[in-house]
Amino acid sequence: MSQQLPDSIPPDLFAARADAIADAARELALAGWTPATSSNFSMRVDGGHAAITISGRDKGKLSRDDIMLVDMQGHAVGTDARPSAETALHTQVYRHWPEAQAVLHTHSRTQSVASRLYAQAGVVRLQGWELQKAITGHTTHESVLEIPVFPNTQHMPELVARVDAWLDAGKPLAAYLIDGHGIYTWGRDMAEARRHLEALEFLLGCELDLRRLSA
Repeated sequence: MSQQLPDSIPPDLFAARADAIADAARELALAGWTPATSSNFSMRVDGGHAAITISGRDKGKLSRDDIMLVDMQGHAVGTDARPSAETALHTQVYRHWPEAQAVLHTHSRTQSVASRLYAQAGVVRLQGWELQKAITGHTTHESVLEIPVFPNTQHMPELVARVDAWLDAGKPLAAYLIDGHGIYTWGRDMAEARRHLEALEFLLGCELDLRRLSA
């Protein structure tokens, strides 16, 4: 893939972001969380750009050439490649949280099942789990961590509007599920985003186990 970078972006910076995305994607694919080329991953490059996975690529086999540059409106920059259809959800995070440096979206079985099970309620309410403390801003198991479940749609502006409405209501947001789909989470660096994703995968699995065992 030919990627022409703006003069303001050092090639080494973009390469480092692309390598970090590809490395994380391959590891998450090994966990089985990116079936059938699903999922998408990104990192902020500067205030106006992000590096993101090219649509339709096998996430278990990504390399630097499978990552492209987009602006904060989700438009491709310096390439004819097509970014993920859900790029708008990534750039929304970067616009809303200037400290956010990485966004991860996966489709694990646990995430997908939980999204369907809690779709009617519209939220997964987590409380009492020690691993809630893995989420930035949560320092005790006694806190309440709400993960909203938004209805699925192929019309990205509608999903963006639903996320905005949640935030406009003054509700904290560390991640969200999309019904029948998967999860979105983010962090101040790739390590934090990975920690959030892995903790939420565990917590959702625990909630599903409790539902099954108490049925």
